[in-house]
Amino acid sequence: MAVNYDWPAAGDRSLIGKRHPRLDGPAKSRGSAKYSYDRNLDGMLVAILVGSKYPHARILGIDTAAAEKVPGFRGVQIINGKDTELQWEHQEILAIAADTEEAARDCAAAVQIHYEVLPHLVKEEDVKNVGNRVKPAVDKTDGDMDAGWAAAEVTHEGYYGLATITHCCLEPHGQVIDWQGDKIVVYASTQAVSRLGPDLAKGLSEDEAIGDVKPSQVQIYTPMMGGGFGSKFNIDTWGIACGKLSKKTGKPVKLMLERDQEIAMAGGRPSDYGNVKVGAKKDGTLTAFDAETWSTGGVGGRGSPPLPYIFQDIPNRKIRHLSVSTNTGPARAWRAPNHPQAALITMSAITDLAAKLKMDPIELYKKNLGFTPRADVYRDELDKAAELADWKSNYHTPGDGKGVIRRGVGVSMHTWGGRPHDSQCQVTIGPDGSTAATLASQDLGVGTRTVIAVVLGETFGLPIDAVDVNIGDSSYPPSGASGGSTTVGGVSASVRRAAVKALEKLKEKVAPGLGVGVDDIVAKDGRLMSKSDSSKSISWADACKKLSGTTISEAGQQPDRNGGKLNDSGVGGVQIADVSVDVETGIVTMNKMVAVQDCGLIICLQEAESQVYGALIMGVAWALWEERVFDELSGRILNADMEFYKLGGIADVGELVVHMVQGPYDDRGVIGLGEPPAISPGAAISNAVHNALGVRVPTVPLTPDKVLAAIEKGGVA
Repeated sequence: MAVNYDWPAAGDRSLIGKRHPRLDGPAKSRGSAKYSYDRNLDGMLVAILVGSKYPHARILGIDTAAAEKVPGFRGVQIINGKDTELQWEHQEILAIAADTEEAARDCAAAVQIHYEVLPHLVKEEDVKNVGNRVKPAVDKTDGDMDAGWAAAEVTHEGYYGLATITHCCLEPHGQVIDWQGDKIVVYASTQAVSRLGPDLAKGLSEDEAIGDVKPSQVQIYTPMMGGGFGSKFNIDTWGIACGKLSKKTGKPVKLMLERDQEIAMAGGRPSDYGNVKVGAKKDGTLTAFDAETWSTGGVGGRGSPPLPYIFQDIPNRKIRHLSVSTNTGPARAWRAPNHPQAALITMSAITDLAAKLKMDPIELYKKNLGFTPRADVYRDELDKAAELADWKSNYHTPGDGKGVIRRGVGVSMHTWGGRPHDSQCQVTIGPDGSTAATLASQDLGVGTRTVIAVVLGETFGLPIDAVDVNIGDSSYPPSGASGGSTTVGGVSASVRRAAVKALEKLKEKVAPGLGVGVDDIVAKDGRLMSKSDSSKSISWADACKKLSGTTISEAGQQPDRNGGKLNDSGVGGVQIADVSVDVETGIVTMNKMVAVQDCGLIICLQEAESQVYGALIMGVAWALWEERVFDELSGRILNADMEFYKLGGIADVGELVVHMVQGPYDDRGVIGLGEPPAISPGAAISNAVHNALGVRVPTVPLTPDKVLAAIEKGGVA
C-alpha cells in the first residue's frame, strides 16, 4: 500500500488547528533568548558604518588618517570609494572597527569625507514637479473604455495616496562575523539562513585580496531574529564589509546598524499616489475603472500596484503607472509588496462611489464579487466581518453625524498567494524515544518553531514537549527564505513527509510483535496501536527500544509530486475599521478593528491569530502616523529615530477582533499567512474616517493636519 502523506482528517487531529503557546516564548520572556545583537564573542571588535551626509553627492576623497590614530582603532573597510555617486542620505561609504563601541564612534567621527554636492529630489507626491525623474512603468487598457463610460450612470473621480514607510524591525540589520582560518561563522539577523552563506561567499570572492571563498566555508547561525518584514534577505554591503574587517583584523566583528541608518536606508515600503475614475450603473454594477498612479521606491523607482485591486475583472480598465526616481533610501519588500497600496487606492475609490450611489459599501462590494477571483469566499467573509463589527448598527450615510466626536466604519478586502517555498528536512527517531526535525529554516518571531513541532508531534502522536526542533543553522538541510508567506507551507510539508517516512520505519519494527500489518498501525496518544484492534498497542518509548541502538533518519522535501496534497496558494480576507474622529483637533481614535481571514488548513491557531493581530497593529500605525519625513531643501530625513517616527502603543490600537476561517478550506492544505492581513488596514481605516466625516482625507497617514484640512475643504459642519 502506498504511503499516505495527507494531513489527518479533522476528527483525527490532536494538535493541528489548536492553540499552542510558542516554544520560544519562555526564553524570550526571560530575556535568555540570544539574538545576533546579543552576541559578544571573546576579543570581538565593534564596527560602525559611516554614511553620506547628503542625499545626492559624489565622493571627492576619503581621509581616515585621523581616525586611525584614535585609541582602539583596529581596521577600516571602504565600501564606496572616490568618485562614487551617492544616491541617498546615509548611503554607506565605509565601515570602521575598534575595540569598543565608544572607540568605534570616535573613529567614525574622525573620518573626513569630501563631497561634490549634487541636485536632489526627495518628494514625489506632486508628480508635476519631479522633472526628468519620472518614467512610465505600466500603460495598458483592457476592454472598451468609451463603452464603459457610456454604460456608467454614476461616476466618481478621486485622488488617493499613501506615503513611504520603513520596516522598523525591532532588531536592526546586521551580524557578527568570526573568520576562523578557513571557516567563517556568521551570527546574522536574516530571513534567509540557507541563502546568506552563498551570498556572503560571492561578495567576499569579488575582492582580489581575499580570493575565492566557497559557500561551504560559511556557516550561518540565526536561532532567533527580531523581525524582518521582507527587508532581511541579503548579506548587504555592510555584511560583506564586516566579513572583510574580521579577515583583516583576525578578530570577530559585530556590525549592527544604528536606528537612524535603519530607518533611512535599510528598506522602505514604496509610496503610491494616483487619480482614479470609476463608473457604475445605478444598481451598483461597475462598468469602468481608470487610474493614473505614480510612486517611488528610491533612486531605482518601483513597480506598479495591481489595479483595480480584487475587482480585477471589471470589464473596462485603463491603468497607467509612473515610476519616480528619488534620492531616498531604496525600497525592499514589505509585507505583501504592492498590495496595501492597491487596496487603499481601489477600496477608497469604490467606497466613495458607493456614497454617490447612496449604497452601503458592503452591498456595493457584494454586487461586484463576480469581478473577483473568489466570489463565494469574499461573500462569506464580508458577512462574518459585518456581524463581528455590528456593521448594520454602526454604518450610516457618510457625514451623517453630529457633535465634536464623529464615529464611522469602513471596509476593505484583500488577497495573497502564499505558495510554499522549497524545503528539505531530516527527521530522526532515536532508540531512547527522542525525535527531532532538523532544517535550515528560520523563525522571524512568528512561531515557525512551534509549527514544525506541531506537525512532528501530530504525525508521531506525541505532545509538543516530546519533540525537538532544530532550525537556524545553515549546516542543516536547506530550506527557503521566509518571504512572500511561503514558510509555513514549505516547512510543514517537508517535515510532514520526513516524519511519515520515519514513522513507517518504526512501524515496520513493531508490526511483527503486535501481530498486525504495518498499514494497520497508527501513532496516537504516545502509543503505536492497531487501528482494527486497539488492545494491540505499544508505548512510544518501548517501540523505540526495538531499534536496538540504531537511529531512524528520513528526509522529506517540498515540492514532492508523490508526497500528498499538503499545501496550496491563494487566500482572501476582509477587514472592518471602527473609528472616532474629533472634528476640532483632527485626531482619529481607533475603536475596533475586525479581521476575517482564510488560509487553508491552519496548523497553529494561536500563532495564526497572532500574525493577524500583528498585522492590524502595524496597519493602524501606518494608517494614522507612519511616514518618512524629508526636508525638501536639504534632502535630509527629519524623523530617523523612534521619537519622531511614530508608531502606535498599546492604548492606540483599540479593540482587535480576529476570526480565522477553519474547516471550509482545510482540504486545500496549508497556505501562507504573513502577508495578507497587513494589506487592508489602511484602506479600512481611511474608509471609516470618510464615513465619519462625509469627506475623504485623500492620503495616509491620516494625521490631524490632513484631517482638519479635509474638514475645512469639505465644509463639514
